[in-house]
Amino acid sequence: MRWALRLLVALILMPGLAAAAPVRIKDLATVDGVRGNDLLGYGIVVGLNGTGDSLRNAPYTEEMLGGLLERLGVNVTGESFRPKNVAAVMVTGTLPPFARAGGQIDVTVAAIGDAKSLLGGTLVMTPLSAADGEIYAVAQGSIIAGGASAQGDAASVVQGVPTSGHIPSGARVEREVDFDFSRMSSFRLALRSADFTTAARIEKAINDDFGTGIATLMDATTILVDSARLGAVNPARLVGRIENILVQPESRARVVVDHRSGTIVMGEDVRISRVAVSQGNLTLRVRETPMVSQPNPFAPGETVVVPRTDVEITQEPGIGFAEVSGESSLSDVVEGLNALGVRPRELIDILKAVHAAGALHAEFIVN
Repeated sequence: MRWALRLLVALILMPGLAAAAPVRIKDLATVDGVRGNDLLGYGIVVGLNGTGDSLRNAPYTEEMLGGLLERLGVNVTGESFRPKNVAAVMVTGTLPPFARAGGQIDVTVAAIGDAKSLLGGTLVMTPLSAADGEIYAVAQGSIIAGGASAQGDAASVVQGVPTSGHIPSGARVEREVDFDFSRMSSFRLALRSADFTTAARIEKAINDDFGTGIATLMDATTILVDSARLGAVNPARLVGRIENILVQPESRARVVVDHRSGTIVMGEDVRISRVAVSQGNLTLRVRETPMVSQPNPFAPGETVVVPRTDVEITQEPGIGFAEVSGESSLSDVVEGLNALGVRPRELIDILKAVHAAGALHAEFIVN
């Protein structure tokens, strides 16, 4: 397993493979204003197998269930009912751009009470509102829970997260967002990652493709496209042509470290100045082995506990000083770090020390 991981890392860091390949503009930028809208709703799930809310701890579930039955013509005023197959949930989704009435979107359902599982439940008709308070979709359907749970008298087991799930195509769009893209005489491209070099290359690639200066660089994130210069042209067709233009992206030098898994990922442009590194481990071990001392039978005296402590200090020989030369290629940097012969987690500490010494010329990100 270890050799496979090393092979994968080596392939990722090989200069030939690490070189940035041309990327479509649609993968680097979005059209400003063409975005989704978050939806939120509060609903109720029925049909659970005794894993719903305990209504004593979640009175809002009982109130909502009573209101639902009242609207259906069932009079429950003054009645005492405490079903275990009902749960209150939050329903979330995203209304995609240009969504039309009658279209369907996916929604996520999550319990907000003390329900044990939503497995097998059905969401009852739930209106979904946006930030403006208007209802844009209505959700309903069977929930696909993301886990399972089982419980007995003395033990229980939970796998995954059974208190949340998804309903594919579970909401139907009832209201459209008023946005007429066809009448726009200009639009802006917004880069997902701000970079002046990449933005300038996108401007040049668009102007070269159309043979006219319709694109103007505004800042590190924004390129303005003036479609009016092309005459009577459909903006949607123009965007469809622009988003498939290939551009060589540029990115900052980064070193990303994940302490939990011991993963280290380096970008192609990472550079390390010439530096010498020494690494070794110091282990301090303290063992307590108390001894009980007691007198002979029927002899005077008392039983006492005599403490006994063993202290041991172990220092590994380490690697001495190893030189990491500041060459221009990433493969030389990796070769120099591998020459230290340390484990990944120890290499993380070395990179942190090299960064603190000012010899690591990259953005150092620790997760």
